[in-house]
Amino acid sequence: MTDTIADTEIVPSEQRLKALSDLRGRILGTSKERLKFEEIAVKQGSAAERAALERCEEALKVLEDFEAEDVKRVRMVLDTITSGQELDLQRFAGASKGRIVALRVDAELDDYTYRVAGCVGEFWTKMCRAHLFPKAAIDEELLLKNGVRFGKGLQLVNILRDLPADLSHGRCYMPSERLAQIGLNPGDLLESKNETKFRQLYNEYLGVAESHLAAGWAYTNMLPKGCVRVRLACAWPILIGMQTIAKLKTENVLDPRQRIKISRAEVKQLMMRSVLAYPWPPAWKRLFPAAN
Repeated sequence: MTDTIADTEIVPSEQRLKALSDLRGRILGTSKERLKFEEIAVKQGSAAERAALERCEEALKVLEDFEAEDVKRVRMVLDTITSGQELDLQRFAGASKGRIVALRVDAELDDYTYRVAGCVGEFWTKMCRAHLFPKAAIDEELLLKNGVRFGKGLQLVNILRDLPADLSHGRCYMPSERLAQIGLNPGDLLESKNETKFRQLYNEYLGVAESHLAAGWAYTNMLPKGCVRVRLACAWPILIGMQTIAKLKTENVLDPRQRIKISRAEVKQLMMRSVLAYPWPPAWKRLFPAAN
């Protein structure tokens, strides 16, 4: 619901901010006022997203039925996520292709990836620890730390892959301070001819994403081996992310005509390989490129 509200660009940002604030209040239990999202719901192109908004009261009722500790975990992660969505709406208010707004420094990019994804890795780690392997001997502090990096890595891959699309909407997640250091400004990234000049800096961010996904791979291998489905559910997005990075290293990432992603056939092949390799530690280890 928060994603749908934040992403409905046909609705003015002020209205979306108000809706997110109202929803956050209900999630956190600080408000009991009935949510009225009808105006946003009717503007959804997706029937599923429209239904999610129309049935928001039902979803909130389900949250009330969770165990007390799970309610706390859900509230904490959604509080963080909505704060990131609100910050994004405020930061890019009025942005357009003719008026590009960029993050200023690396710390803002790192903070954003935490708020919208790193906190999710943290949340699911706590949920799985509580319900799936509460007694397993694990370095919990390191597991949580790697869980955060896992989420950040996936989000950073998305940001780096979607750079042209975000720029077309006036949003630049590449910090202006770093761009200035190589003689570029955010608007220069609209020109695919500037890819060569941009490439070294872009590769630095690919390196950060790879490092985060390596932490995610370490995270996956810290989980009890008997948690097969959980480990595979972690491995697949990591391996998809690494293959996406491999493609981003060779394509013109500023060309808006290209949609850089791995194919469904590649995803299916990756999934099959991982399932077959799971019982054999050396084969499993070789799945992650940096582990070779």
